[in-house]
Amino acid sequence: MTEPLWVFGYGSLLWNPGFKFVDSQLARLYGYHRSFCMSSIHHRGTEENPGLVLALDEAEDTYCDGLIFRVAEHERDAVLAYLRERELISSAYLERFLAVHPREGQPVNAVCYVVDRAHRQYVQLPMAEQVEIIARATGGRGANTEYLYATAEHLVELGIEDAELSSLTRQVRQLTGD
Repeated sequence: MTEPLWVFGYGSLLWNPGFKFVDSQLARLYGYHRSFCMSSIHHRGTEENPGLVLALDEAEDTYCDGLIFRVAEHERDAVLAYLRERELISSAYLERFLAVHPREGQPVNAVCYVVDRAHRQYVQLPMAEQVEIIARATGGRGANTEYLYATAEHLVELGIEDAELSSLTRQVRQLTGD
């Protein structure tokens, strides 16, 4: 029997995993943080008007809280194929199996999609610029604001604090009047 497939969700996978799972748990990934550091030219923006989406950005002394989802063995290949089609659409993410620490129990190796800092879609923008971009961008999966708001709401529901995301959400809502 192979090791169970675990998937780490920190952004849209929290509220729209798109696959069946048999268990989910709060978990922490060390050495990475949740960041709006990927220009979105497909799902939440276009080539002409890019949006921003979250990525796991590697940095010392950081961590990202999210959910790990355990996939049934018979679903493993289908879920990996689905995730690769969804997450690797432009090769800006790198698929990695990393040690993720559930709140209870031993660490598990989970598939994580981390940003490729060498990719042209990797950006590091000041908060004010992030607010402007997210407030106006729309892509194939909808408005960038929907992505931000849904992620922020699910983090609150899960009891996960992310001060930067909360601040960004407040500023975008203020700008858009949402």
